[in-house]
Amino acid sequence: MRILLVEDEESIREALRLNLEMEGYEVVSTGNGRKALDLIGGQHFDLLLLDVMLPDVDGFTITEQVRLTNASTPILLLTAKDMAQDRVTGLKKGADDYLTKPFNLEELLLRVSKLLQRSQRVKGEAPGLFEFGNNKINFETFEAITFRGEQLMLTKKEAMLLKLLVERKNEVVSRNQILQAVWGYDVFPSTRTIDNFILAFRKYFEEDAKNPRFFHSIRGVGYKFTM
Repeated sequence: MRILLVEDEESIREALRLNLEMEGYEVVSTGNGRKALDLIGGQHFDLLLLDVMLPDVDGFTITEQVRLTNASTPILLLTAKDMAQDRVTGLKKGADDYLTKPFNLEELLLRVSKLLQRSQRVKGEAPGLFEFGNNKINFETFEAITFRGEQLMLTKKEAMLLKLLVERKNEVVSRNQILQAVWGYDVFPSTRTIDNFILAFRKYFEEDAKNPRFFHSIRGVGYKFTM
């Protein structure tokens, strides 16, 4: 799970980053609101942890901007303000939760965990066995049976990409999201590699690969699996 941590007080930011990483999360951090928006626009995050009072762009504005195009990524706001109106404002802007400073670290980690769990349940996990259009996939063994009755053994990367698309069916998944989820943040292959995987999926699972029913390329954005 990747978390964007946006906190302008360096000592708090580093303490939170360290503790989140000790919990097993991958953390990207910044102390600037405008930089945070740039990061959000170019990378995939599973949760946003935002201070409200930030240089350039505040946490309320970031939340509002994110919700214009992304309704699902959990947002947890942090602030020194303890006024009821501030909490209401944050929730109205689209935040999922709100924690005032000073806060208990264990409580923050618990809230992060709960938000991520809830988010994953809403997205829906691809089951071990999945069927579409007379194709059958076993995500645990990487075995597949095509609509032609052919048996295939998917590579690990093929299975990971297919599982990601299935979990987010009917949603456009960006190239950055795919690269980070399947290949890892620090190991980016050419985006042509993803194109080749999609072409392979069409060859395996589409009755008419030139007019795909399931695997769609969204020009300039990413890919979508539909049923």
